[in-house]
Amino acid sequence: MINFNNDYSAGNYTVPQLDLSRKPDATDEKYSSLYELSTVDDSLNYLGHPDSVLLKNGEILTVFPSSHGKGAIRARISADGGISYRNADEIMPESWKNSLETPTVYRLTFTDGKTPDKLVLISGNPKWGDLPTPGGFNYSISDDEGRTWTEFELCHTHLNGKKLLCVVAMASLTQLKENGRFVDKWMAFFHGDPGFVNYKTILSFENGKPQWSTPEPYFTQYREIEKTSNMCEVGCIRSGKGRGDELCIITRSNTKKCNSLISFSRDEGRTWSEPVFAPAALNGERHKAVYLSDGRLFITFRSIERCPVKVEKYSERKGRGWYSEGWIAWVGTYDDLRNGREGQYRIKIAHTYLAGQTEPQTCANSDVGYCGNVVLPDGKTVVTSTYGAFGKLNSDGTLKTYVASKRINISLTDELVEKMKNSR
Repeated sequence: MINFNNDYSAGNYTVPQLDLSRKPDATDEKYSSLYELSTVDDSLNYLGHPDSVLLKNGEILTVFPSSHGKGAIRARISADGGISYRNADEIMPESWKNSLETPTVYRLTFTDGKTPDKLVLISGNPKWGDLPTPGGFNYSISDDEGRTWTEFELCHTHLNGKKLLCVVAMASLTQLKENGRFVDKWMAFFHGDPGFVNYKTILSFENGKPQWSTPEPYFTQYREIEKTSNMCEVGCIRSGKGRGDELCIITRSNTKKCNSLISFSRDEGRTWSEPVFAPAALNGERHKAVYLSDGRLFITFRSIERCPVKVEKYSERKGRGWYSEGWIAWVGTYDDLRNGREGQYRIKIAHTYLAGQTEPQTCANSDVGYCGNVVLPDGKTVVTSTYGAFGKLNSDGTLKTYVASKRINISLTDELVEKMKNSR
């Protein structure tokens, strides 16, 4: 049972962490790709918060805003598995220019075996200072693998007579089951501002037209925990390589005064188990998970480190109680999540620089970690994209925040981690 007055979660992770932020001398050439960072877009002083989807022709579509969260949506496509990217802004409908939130993109696969897949892109409408907002969220649909998109349609601007300010819509979207079989319904999560109330809405189709159910809070039973932790940006993972009967959620605890929360559902998200603190190896923000072909999970997130000894040693801001190690991936199994284990290992994917840093260090810039992750057809290579200050400078000498990606072959990282263990 969680007790915020007796927080046992602020320890250090004990699994190995593979550092891919700098290439050691005499590294075997076969590992070189793990250290190579590709630029998705660095054309502005600040670009942020990407998401990605693998297209059926093997290309990767990555979308992101032209600023921090808000701003015109941009589109880039990689035709070579994440090595290089080309401008694809020509696919964008006019309404994407008015996006007020980080876009998210998902594939919808239908159960009849006949209806072609659709792609859905969603963008919330939160409040940004004095900027006007309609509330609710916008969505666009593509029926042709992202070549064309519908203009934004606006949904659920108000709830119970009040404007609904949707943040990071949709943090996750999961196809649902009925009577043990998948159906053409998808449960989507976002949180509301203010108050950190977490909502779900169900996407379905009626005569081919999308229908989003009235948003409803799904964590009401644990409202005090939700509120005290400032729970938000929930990642949802289905057991059994995405085919099982249990759902797991991993949350962002925005207070940073406790670890992320983990909870489970055996009834397709209608009820949830009492949450527990995530192990230190998984503590962070904006968890995004994909399954590898061997059944393991690859979960990216923004690291939040709370171990008091390490905070005292590494934090760039004394007295805050946490620091970040930046862009992190966790490798482990669903069973690890189920049983509260720390998993197999972590990966520091690349370093995000703080002002004054000239080389990678333990403490990193925490403005990172919203990722688009796709698994290539070999089942073991993940192309992961995020935003961050990766070392390039703007014309005024400040750090440029841009979108970058990396290809990670899990067989190679497994080998390097084994070498780490054997060298101890």
